[in-house]
Amino acid sequence: MTIKYVGPRPTISHRGINFKDGKEDKYVYLMIGIQILQAIDKDYTGHKSYSYDLETKRVSDDDMLRVLLSYEPTLELDTLNEIDSYKEHLQSEISHVSQRAYLKDIEKQTWVNNLKVMEEYRVQRAINKIYYMHCINNIKEIIHRERIKEIDTPFYEKYWHVLQTLQGSLESGKYPVRTDLKIESMDNQMIAKLRMGY
Repeated sequence: MTIKYVGPRPTISHRGINFKDGKEDKYVYLMIGIQILQAIDKDYTGHKSYSYDLETKRVSDDDMLRVLLSYEPTLELDTLNEIDSYKEHLQSEISHVSQRAYLKDIEKQTWVNNLKVMEEYRVQRAINKIYYMHCINNIKEIIHRERIKEIDTPFYEKYWHVLQTLQGSLESGKYPVRTDLKIESMDNQMIAKLRMGY
């Protein structure tokens, strides 16, 4: 299983293939998640908070996978199982298209061909999303373990998205945590702050 960027979510039909604005590949958020994960996994003394440093270096695709595997050694096997299930879903889509009575045979075949052309693309997007959600869960576990009270990042779309995903994860599940996600101005810069109610 590899991590690599593929692109936005496709919309596939007998009319063609389009890509949805605003439905970005989770890959674009994964690197930020990995950087936060590595940065918060430390011994804390005093105030338990984390501020994202813009000087943090980029992480290669292979290094992102290595980091995730260091937290979850069975992640690749788990991901394979999830992808097998996703591929079954893709096959059922093809069967469903083939049974649409209102479409002409040529339209059905075009739709099926479009689905087949985009299969690898869609599978990679699913892999990226699985890895991203596992990264979020690992961050959540560290927040619980260390009882981290605050994570600050620059207020940019990708950082905001990661904090929103993390907020949703923290507020759900077996041990929900009350959170507050805000934008604040600090030294003439906009900062996103996720606070946990420990």
